Amino acid sequence: MLRLIVRRVLLMLATAIAVSALLFFTVTQLLGSPAEMMLGQDASPQAIAALNTAYGFDRPAVIQYLHWLGGALSGDLGRSYTTQQSVAAAIAERIPVTLELTFWSIALAVIAAVVCNTIPVARGVVQPAVTTANLVGITVPNFMLGVSLIFVLSVKLNLLPSTGWVPWSDGIGVHLQHMIMPVLTLSAYYFGAFSIVYRAEYASVMQRPFIRVAQAKGLGEWRVAFRHAAPNAILPVITFVGISIGQLTGGAVVTETIFSMPGTGRLFVAAIEARDFPVMLAIGMLIVVGVVLMNLLADIGYAVANPQIRHES
Repeated sequence: MLRLIVRRVLLMLATAIAVSALLFFTVTQLLGSPAEMMLGQDASPQAIAALNTAYGFDRPAVIQYLHWLGGALSGDLGRSYTTQQSVAAAIAERIPVTLELTFWSIALAVIAAVVCNTIPVARGVVQPAVTTANLVGITVPNFMLGVSLIFVLSVKLNLLPSTGWVPWSDGIGVHLQHMIMPVLTLSAYYFGAFSIVYRAEYASVMQRPFIRVAQAKGLGEWRVAFRHAAPNAILPVITFVGISIGQLTGGAVVTETIFSMPGTGRLFVAAIEARDFPVMLAIGMLIVVGVVLMNLLADIGYAVANPQIRHES
């Protein structure tokens, strides 16, 4: 088990460094001069050259990358070109919103997918509704689903606030009301994807000999389902959760924009529009680290859930 973790950590570090280099050179070399963006189109060549020298934009790209990487490793992500605010402070203010949205969306998708496809009664009675929800979640883009939820639940029925975000300190009930539609919007696709993967694996597991032995011993249907079948059927879902984090972050960008949530997704969109390179790089690296870290946790969770993999490692 320890050997598996060490291998995965080393691979994670190598991947993060390689992707950070690709991200840095893509952002800084292909999106234009940050000095021209900061000074505007009417700036003189002398002013642009002076700003390039002051910020080090005239140095070789490799030197700029190493300087940025060294600062990032020490916690210094630079300052925003547009607001002059510390990038780390700007992200720290907004990341709790994104993390909460991500957590509730993944938790809802996994729990709903497992419960709806494991409970004996639900498999027979609710299956048509689950299949329909799977198709809707996978095929309908989350921006369209979000707008539809706003129209139905907020405009027509007046049940929930349409946009905005309220902190926990303003009241748990009000906070949760503002979170319901964003969570439903972001989790819809993952519910459909997780449900399809889990249902196929669950059907396969139910045909294995150890399930038949458990049934022959007279164990109840619920105990067989949750004690023996579900822990084995959920393994592919664990892996899927890990590899879905990058796509989930992209969905969070759209969802936060639709519902006007002050998370890192909206900050990322604003940075792209303003060509605010330090913010773009910082959030891009945050996504990369999140993806590789979740893949590491997924591998560890897979090994914990499956003793055979743990022993082989």
